[in-house]
Amino acid sequence: MSKLVVVASKNPVKVNASVEGFAKMLPKEDFAFRSIDVSSDVSDQPMTDEETLKGATNRAKNAQKEEPEADFWVGIEGGIQDTDHGMMAFAWVVILSADQEGRSRTSTFHLPPKVKELIHQGVELGYANDQVFGEKNSKHKGGAVGSLTGGELNRTEYYVQPVLLALVPFVNPDLY
Repeated sequence: MSKLVVVASKNPVKVNASVEGFAKMLPKEDFAFRSIDVSSDVSDQPMTDEETLKGATNRAKNAQKEEPEADFWVGIEGGIQDTDHGMMAFAWVVILSADQEGRSRTSTFHLPPKVKELIHQGVELGYANDQVFGEKNSKHKGGAVGSLTGGELNRTEYYVQPVLLALVPFVNPDLY
């Protein structure tokens, strides 16, 4: 019987990263995936590491409330933070089960000054990226990371690694 994984987003990037991460990390398991829209209960554009982690956690917990019969709930939240070295972009992944939690964060990358300027004007990263790179709906495709790397790293690939790492406690329950 398949285990049900609820991804707390309808964004195909987040769903596909979850499907790929679970398949790689737990290849002998059979999973069914369902995506639902739930609130992150943070701003549309999280502006700190803490707010971004809170958004991912809230998404997973809100999905758990909506679909309590599932076996796993996945929350993924992208965020940004101003640092002394420029504006950094990253995401948090939180995976819950009935009795376990796993978390991981993506690597970070610098955003260009034009994107940073738009964000400081109140534009969400995905829309700022679309304006600067002349793209449409990039957050459901390659994202800023895809635009900046010329497609060498797309947003789905970028999210797969933290999904894998957030699953570590589930693969090694005796250690956690």
